[in-house]
Amino acid sequence: MHAAKRKKLEAAGWKAGSAAEFLELSPEEAALIDIKLSLSRHLRKLREKQHMSQAAVAKAIGSSQSRVAKVEAGDPSVTLDLIVKSLVAVGASSKDMARAIASTVVTKKAPKRYCSKAAEPCGRQRVKSPRLTD
Repeated sequence: MHAAKRKKLEAAGWKAGSAAEFLELSPEEAALIDIKLSLSRHLRKLREKQHMSQAAVAKAIGSSQSRVAKVEAGDPSVTLDLIVKSLVAVGASSKDMARAIASTVVTKKAPKRYCSKAAEPCGRQRVKSPRLTD
């Protein structure tokens, strides 16, 4: 985002924050999402390279074409095991999957986005639970 636009939005009361901050994702949760998305993109690339349809992949894994479409779209309801099963069905090796995961860019800080017109940080406030002592 251009600096001038950012300043204009901040002056109007908008708060900058990342999607991970807005959703209150831990670094581990954000990394898992990045990995799932990377594998999903890799599935589509390999499927197209093999000239396979989504229906053909669905038949190979015992699922439906719409479910394969959700896998490729990175739908959050899709499990990691279904992504891996689909990758194996299109001929991906463990090395292929490792390369896809290795290409995932995991950052500690995500780029800032404007998520609310409020003075408080993006997302809900976390309530810290009391620590138990021995």
